Amino acid sequence: MKNVLVIGSTGQIGSELTMKLRSIYNGNIVAGYIPGCEPKGELLESGPAAVVDITNAQQIADTVEKYEIDTIYNLAALLSAVAEQKPQLAWKIGMDGLFNVLEVAREKKCAVFTPSSIGVFGDNTPKDNTPQDTIRNPRTMYGVTKVSGELLSDYYFIRFGVDTRSVRFPGLISYVTPPGGGTTDYAVDIYYAAAKGETFVCPIKENTFMDMMYMPDGLRACIEIMEADPAKFIHRNSFNIAAMSFDPQIIYNNIKKYVPDFEMIYQVDPLRQAIADSWPNSLDDTCARQEWGWKPEYDLDAMTRDMLGKLQERFKK
Repeated sequence: MKNVLVIGSTGQIGSELTMKLRSIYNGNIVAGYIPGCEPKGELLESGPAAVVDITNAQQIADTVEKYEIDTIYNLAALLSAVAEQKPQLAWKIGMDGLFNVLEVAREKKCAVFTPSSIGVFGDNTPKDNTPQDTIRNPRTMYGVTKVSGELLSDYYFIRFGVDTRSVRFPGLISYVTPPGGGTTDYAVDIYYAAAKGETFVCPIKENTFMDMMYMPDGLRACIEIMEADPAKFIHRNSFNIAAMSFDPQIIYNNIKKYVPDFEMIYQVDPLRQAIADSWPNSLDDTCARQEWGWKPEYDLDAMTRDMLGKLQERFKK
């Protein structure tokens, strides 16, 4: 990678990934954004930015040509709970947008990273240590677009030779960008509540296990898979990756080790609970470990210490 376009650069992943890429590479790392979601502060000042609406193929093509882009990170998407409320828009962004990106990549010879998700799995997928290759039958629009995106990305590699790569993200936890409407976002909200000294109202019931990952590991996965030697790939779109699995009570108990007065109550959101119930408890990421050396660095306790430290420092200001 030398010149990179990040579409969705002001979102949960994009805002941090763009800065991480700029810290590593000396080329043009372009922050693609849509009007109303302009980059600010260091994200704006540290490198080039361009209006890139994923539903506008010409904007993508013009930006790729102007900055001689060789790699596109396609991060534009509506997250799971929001996508259920706006399914038509979720499809337009997730699938029509991906098609635009892949067509530009085919014409301009770019590599493409498009994140997938644990949302590709459904009710009759094995729940524990979900295999890399198994049934993918989601019952959410978010999951439908992610499965379709995996298949379309593989098609463009097989049919046209476009270098497409992807990982299936678990829930991503970050202190930088506020939650954006994902089912796993309770695991971000809970740290904000603890750091502010507030009681946390949990929308997911006890004993609901889901895979989670701290954002620094997620960013490494985005970069390492694009740097990996493709000669070792058996899979491309998309690799299971994992770091930790817990339910609300486990994360709450872990936080209480450091914030003893922290309190949590349950007020289950039926929509988010239904989505969570359809997802795996844990993923088997053996293929990612074997094919490109994936390995997480953070476990739950290390993440908790870092999250609380960063957020408590922020809220003191």
